[in-house]
Amino acid sequence: MIEDDARGSTGGVREEGVDRRSAAESVERELVLMFRRARNLSTAVAAHVHPDLDPASYSLLLMVDDAGPLRGMDVADRTGLDKSTVSRQIATLVDLDLLERVPDPDDGRARRIQLSDLGRERLAQVRAERRKHLHGQFASWSTQDLKDLARLLGKLNAMM
Repeated sequence: MIEDDARGSTGGVREEGVDRRSAAESVERELVLMFRRARNLSTAVAAHVHPDLDPASYSLLLMVDDAGPLRGMDVADRTGLDKSTVSRQIATLVDLDLLERVPDPDDGRARRIQLSDLGRERLAQVRAERRKHLHGQFASWSTQDLKDLARLLGKLNAMM
C-alpha cells in the first residue's frame, strides 16, 4: 500500500513535469508564430508610413515617438545597436523626411532627432488604423481576457 502511494505521488510529479514541459513547448510555438506575424505586420505597416521604410527603421520611429527627442547615442543605448548602424538608420529617416535633427538644448554642440511633421502625421495615421483593427479583432474577447492578456504580456516583456 505504501509502495502504491509512493508510485502514485511520483507519477503525479512526473505527470506535472510532462504537463509543464508540454505547456512550455506550446508557449514557445505560439511565441514563434506571434513574432513571425509581428515581423510581417511591421513590414506592412512600415510600407504604409513610407514605401521605402524598413521595419527596423519603423521601430526606431516608434521609439522616438514614445520617448521624444533623443540623441543618436541614446538610441544606440536603448536598442543595443552600434552607433554606425543607428547613424545610418537616422540618416535614412531624415532623408525620407520622417525625422528631423534639432539642436540639443542641453549641449549646443549636439543634435537630437525628433519626428518631423510628416513623420508624426504618418505615424499617427498608421497607429490609428492599427488600433481600430485591433479593437475589431478583440471585440469578442471579454474585458477580463484583455486584462489577463495585458498582464501576462507585461510579465513576459519584463523577463525579456
